[in-house]
Amino acid sequence: MSSDTKKMIKVDLKDLLFKGEQHVEDLVRFLNEALPLVEITRNGNVLELNVHSTLSKRAVKLRLKKFFHKNKLKDDLRAISFPEGYIIKEKKRPELTYY
Repeated sequence: MSSDTKKMIKVDLKDLLFKGEQHVEDLVRFLNEALPLVEITRNGNVLELNVHSTLSKRAVKLRLKKFFHKNKLKDDLRAISFPEGYIIKEKKRPELTYY
């Protein structure tokens, strides 16, 4: 295996777009600063991260969680893993009814 191998990690942004387009731009900027050797392209609702094969998906999830915390979105959003990458989904909140 060569040392130049790359892999693609996708991040689905559909629920983040409901919070605003500015959050998506901030996420791209944050990931560029946090992961400087990663090539990031955006295709509609999906960010495609072209990363070195030694970088784990878990490292990307950690950066997503740091972004949520920094922008006070950690109570609203979460990153869910799927085989190609992550989906950013809105957290479900239990509905408590009082009688």
